Amino acid sequence: MYACDGVSTRQHNEPDGGQDVWHYHLHVFPRYTGDDLYRSPADKEFLPPEKRMQYAQRLRDYFGENNTLWQ
Repeated sequence: MYACDGVSTRQHNEPDGGQDVWHYHLHVFPRYTGDDLYRSPADKEFLPPEKRMQYAQRLRDYFGENNTLWQ
């Protein structure tokens, strides 16, 4: 879908992982050569919201608007 070079995953579970209500929580990050994913956020330029919305819409289209994940 994004023609990425790889993926990274990260879990944040239970109270010390930032959860108030326990559930399985997994982030999947598309990775690109030189993307500096783990650099400090203060050093990064984030995409403006209007650009991020394009990616969010692509995900909605891919998974389907009626999927319970989006409701």
